[in-house]
Amino acid sequence: MDYDPMVMDDAEALGPVVKISQADSVRVKYELSNADIAFANSLRRVMLAEIPTIAIDLVEIEENSSVLADEFIAHRLGLIPLNAEGVESLLYGRDCDCDGFCEHCSVRLTLHAKCTGDENMHVFARDLVPTGERVNQVLGTPVLSDAEGLGPLILKLRPGQEIKLECIARKGIAKEHAKWAPSAAIGFEYDPHNKLHHLDLWYESDPKTEWPPSEYAAWEEPPQEGEPFDYDAVPNRFYFNVESAGNLSPDTIVSEGIKVLQQKLAGLIHELADEGGNSMNGDYNGPRSPEYGTGADGFGGYTTPFGNAGNQSSWGGAGGTTPYGTTPYGAGQSSWP
Repeated sequence: MDYDPMVMDDAEALGPVVKISQADSVRVKYELSNADIAFANSLRRVMLAEIPTIAIDLVEIEENSSVLADEFIAHRLGLIPLNAEGVESLLYGRDCDCDGFCEHCSVRLTLHAKCTGDENMHVFARDLVPTGERVNQVLGTPVLSDAEGLGPLILKLRPGQEIKLECIARKGIAKEHAKWAPSAAIGFEYDPHNKLHHLDLWYESDPKTEWPPSEYAAWEEPPQEGEPFDYDAVPNRFYFNVESAGNLSPDTIVSEGIKVLQQKLAGLIHELADEGGNSMNGDYNGPRSPEYGTGADGFGGYTTPFGNAGNQSSWGGAGGTTPYGTTPYGAGQSSWP
């Protein structure tokens, strides 16, 4: 909704407002108001996929006589939450000058267990032991949030079976792989009474009984009987429920999400405001994909499914051949009738 700057109310003048309704070590619930839906959804997506954490990325198995395959165990190890406090001091592997991994870009963990008794032995995340130098004394330590302090179950060993391995944990974001996700789930809701009619509620007889109101319905006024529909109304109150996976606290997830969003916007503004005349590249030295600008085409010189300058594509481009005949993307010959 547009406001006259001279009569803009105080709430709008303050910009986005956050009200926290619940906060503990597992989740934080808050309301974001005086913001538009694009900004609110951008914050949600950043908190889900672009906050750096640390997770096991490489596993070297020396001995495995359990019933589980090496790849299966490596996958389970990658999904164990590791403490990411201070991860901002850790370098991405692509930015480090070392040959493979070092204390500046990784954390080393070891696991060695052998069942010497007559009963099956359970191996938990607590049996993963960080070794070597670290940025701090908690980074990369398995998160043990259960009452027994055991952590997730990795595998079971029968009498005489043994597991011995070494893990390398690296910094990353969930956009690369879900194991780096800082949050288990993020609830996102607006317009609990569906005044805007963005949802078409399916029902059999009575929508009021079949669609019970959410907990946020009490925070807003319900629609009045016979109230005319406002076609110009837009949502400006958004309710978040951020649940941590354990590697970062919920409040840290929110603050880091805002920080990452600010960095992305700052990089965009820098590119657009570049005074050197080259608005596509400029002298920006901030975070960007490792392949960016490394080839003559500006995309690392890789072959893409849609082709690019100087690269042959299976979908055409530079006279590519396709198995489906002549297409708008290339004039290649076809082996199909």
